[in-house]
Amino acid sequence: MQFVVVGNPIHHSLSPLLHNYAFRLLGINAFYGRYCLSQEKDFRFLETLGLKGANITIPFKEIAFRSCDETFGIAKKIEAVNTIIFCKGKIFGYNTDAMGFYQCIESFKFKNALILGAGGSSKALACILQEKNIDTTILNRSSERLKSFSGFEAYTFDSFKPKKTYDIVINATPSGLIENSLPMQRGQLIEILKDAQLAFDLIYGRETPFLALAKSLQIPIQDGKNMLINQAILAFEIFMESQGIVFDKNLLSNAMRTSWLI
Repeated sequence: MQFVVVGNPIHHSLSPLLHNYAFRLLGINAFYGRYCLSQEKDFRFLETLGLKGANITIPFKEIAFRSCDETFGIAKKIEAVNTIIFCKGKIFGYNTDAMGFYQCIESFKFKNALILGAGGSSKALACILQEKNIDTTILNRSSERLKSFSGFEAYTFDSFKPKKTYDIVINATPSGLIENSLPMQRGQLIEILKDAQLAFDLIYGRETPFLALAKSLQIPIQDGKNMLINQAILAFEIFMESQGIVFDKNLLSNAMRTSWLI
């Protein structure tokens, strides 16, 4: 069995490390790789490569949703998927980002949140936060993507004037991944961050300019490592259950968390 993570850029992804270590530890004959997709296309082509499923990352989560024959859970609501499986010529889509993220912060008991960015990951975060009764505001560079966030307070960076403090500020933009830059103007970001209880960046494996700024303001920080692991565990379960493979879920969790240390 073969699986991949699809995105652009994709060379930095540690998903193969997590999944392949779990395969070895669980004794499952399977392999997980990376696939850099240069342009938008129907994700049905992946099945022709002999794949059983895939994870989807920036910037293709909404495109992958449109390729699905059926979606489940929160993926249907947010119209973005990060996990797909192939079955008898059909594509089934799921989103494990939402719960993977929430598992990182549920112990904090936040009352409100501010999300920077309005892509597929932002939708997942906004909807799970809303489900958990956490008041959520969205900021984005342009107004076009904000149209899909009905039911939320949503502003462009230029039009936003903070009227309250936010318990958690989340960077869901690729800023810090593609370019070593802040997601928005420094002075405005300082004003937003200064009273936060946590600064969270979905990017993992590095201290982004966003996290570095929060750290300089003595705000606790968290990168996307634990979210990556949490969503990978959930995606792995979907992959294996689609193939009828029974496995020890406690051993899977231990394998995913240990793989980061090898």
